[in-house]
Amino acid sequence: MRTLTYYIGTTIDGFIADPDGGVEFFDPYVLPELVEHFKAEHPEVLPTHLHEPLGLGEFEPKRFDTIIQGRTTYDAAYRFGITSPFAHLRQYVVTRSLEASPDPAVELVAGDVVAKVRELKAEEGGLGIYLAGGADLAGQLADEIDEFVVKTYPIFAGDGVPMSRAGFAPRGLELTGVKVLDMGAVISSYARKR
Repeated sequence: MRTLTYYIGTTIDGFIADPDGGVEFFDPYVLPELVEHFKAEHPEVLPTHLHEPLGLGEFEPKRFDTIIQGRTTYDAAYRFGITSPFAHLRQYVVTRSLEASPDPAVELVAGDVVAKVRELKAEEGGLGIYLAGGADLAGQLADEIDEFVVKTYPIFAGDGVPMSRAGFAPRGLELTGVKVLDMGAVISSYARKR
């Protein structure tokens, strides 16, 4: 069975965006060391339009062949005219407001997102599924997430959009890896205890 991985960047107090949904305050921390980590360990999480500027070039997917993201996450690229931000992956956007996909490579999910994820996870072969957020979608899929990869930036925000809006229901995790970058970010991996 394929796995669903919530791969997300957060402040040390658990916020993935400012109260209005902006993420620009993370920009000063996207340093060469972090970019090199992405390229080496998780190249699939880098949007396709950044591959050439970052010198990524062609690569074989390591962990993911599919992405599922919420409408707000998708809009971060769409507002700049990028209709297929992860063209190197099979793309799904969960939305109740878009009636037609702006790109033939992007499939919209308007119905039961849990059922769709279970369908994707049940597919034979293939790599994992990258859950790119945000908080509402992570909340809806909380019980389907198999792995968390959390990039914790050395920022205390005080308020903002949380990692998830799943509601209080403790779910046990097992720490499977930690990498500390010189620039102060900590990348932690956790697997669900099932």
